[in-house]
Amino acid sequence: MKTLLSIAPLGFPWQTLDPFLFCVHHNDAYPAGNAQLAPDPALLAGRHIGQDFAGKDGWSMYHGDTVPGFPSHPHRGFETVTIVRNGRIDHSDSLGATARFGGGDVQWLTAGKGIVHCEMFPLLHTDAPNPTELFQIWVNLPAKNKMAEPHFTMFWHEDIPRLTATDALGKTTEVVCIAGKLDDRQGLPPPPDSWASEPGSDLGIYTIKLSPGAKWTLPAAQSADTRRVLYFFKGGALQVAGEDVPVKSVMVVQADHDCTLANGDAESELLVLQARPIGEPVAQYGPFVMNTQAEIHQAFADYRRTEFGGWPWGANDPVHPREKGRFAKHADGKVEERG
Repeated sequence: MKTLLSIAPLGFPWQTLDPFLFCVHHNDAYPAGNAQLAPDPALLAGRHIGQDFAGKDGWSMYHGDTVPGFPSHPHRGFETVTIVRNGRIDHSDSLGATARFGGGDVQWLTAGKGIVHCEMFPLLHTDAPNPTELFQIWVNLPAKNKMAEPHFTMFWHEDIPRLTATDALGKTTEVVCIAGKLDDRQGLPPPPDSWASEPGSDLGIYTIKLSPGAKWTLPAAQSADTRRVLYFFKGGALQVAGEDVPVKSVMVVQADHDCTLANGDAESELLVLQARPIGEPVAQYGPFVMNTQAEIHQAFADYRRTEFGGWPWGANDPVHPREKGRFAKHADGKVEERG
């Protein structure tokens, strides 16, 4: 059986397989910020404020109208995994949790029976650009956990396992093990009701950076039932299992095979998503992911009635003071300060 099963151009959002529902790569070259941690209002001309996804001048406001980002919105029935490679994200939610994170930090949020949250991108530097890069991945929950209690988890970049491999020519490959097991690296514990916490789910999330000319082999997954997808989002020439693959490609590979990556003359980066599928019906409408349309209708009714606990923050797009460092305040009052 071939190792490389299919190659396709990356779409928007990126193509995914069960249990992954959605994957998007935001890479915005934001300008210097003003006193409101926002772009100068003059730069907002010509944008569809509230629905700005066009990437004008190399950046988008998304649903934000002052600060870029995603003001308060609800979710039910799945999880969001937000990997912030550059810049800072200000999070607030209906549990009362709030945070500022970035520079390699990861937030893993189990929406479960319902949560409202916001994700804003404050422009902290007034005298320099504010580049912001992140992945957001939606991971489905099995039916038995769709109505679990919401759960907010932070993976600080200092704690996330990493692997650096040097090949026979002295070229290096760096792998960040955000979730799952890779060789002798074990990712941090995922939330308790996540599919990633199910025995045998074989869920893995990795980023791979190959230096020019590097060669490295991604080890086989644990199960023949696992499905593995590689996203080649940055670089030039790359061979995957001996076949040439153009940049901006998505590949499905045979998960229980070792998969050798041979890089060309430019630094290359990939995201890897793998897991055994949940294998249950999926009913999705906007921010809600359930198993039946009746459950979707119930989610809307519940949100209209309860607002999933309400919104304790006043503004729908709160941000923290400019001088505030990386931190998380959890719903139980526990505070983590990371500077």
